[in-house]
Amino acid sequence: MTKHPHDADVAFIQALAEVLAKNDLTELQVKREYGEEGSLNVRVSRAKTVIAEYAPPAQAYHAPQIAPSSAAPAAAAEAAGDPASLPGAVTSPMVGTAYLSPEPGAAAFVNVGDRVSEGQTLLIVEAMKTMNHIPSPKAGIVKRVLVEDGAPVEYGAPLMIVE
Repeated sequence: MTKHPHDADVAFIQALAEVLAKNDLTELQVKREYGEEGSLNVRVSRAKTVIAEYAPPAQAYHAPQIAPSSAAPAAAAEAAGDPASLPGAVTSPMVGTAYLSPEPGAAAFVNVGDRVSEGQTLLIVEAMKTMNHIPSPKAGIVKRVLVEDGAPVEYGAPLMIVE
């Protein structure tokens, strides 16, 4: 392999990475033979998010802020103990840390009773040093905030109720 230019191998690896991305693959492995001069073994991989079913924690769930709700289906779902099943539940799309404001000491993005529009940022979930803005899935009123500022959240965990 010593007689082959390094740039050609780099271009080959970059082409493999493009194939990986275009075809939504998680891994490619190729062996390139150079005859008697040697070979190049390349394995290109990327992490793929694995979505697992959300299992609520074994301990009792305590919501930090509760606004009264007169809806009968909401009361039935709450009695069942699963806030994620409430109408208008906004759930976390990832594991991370929830932040209710854009920076420490700043006002919250939204509060209970605020009217929000579809796509408006409700809060941030930080995952791996990346701040992910969580948008409102629909226009409505924030009925409940189910997480505390700086609290860890799991995939599928209920964050807010927007009705």
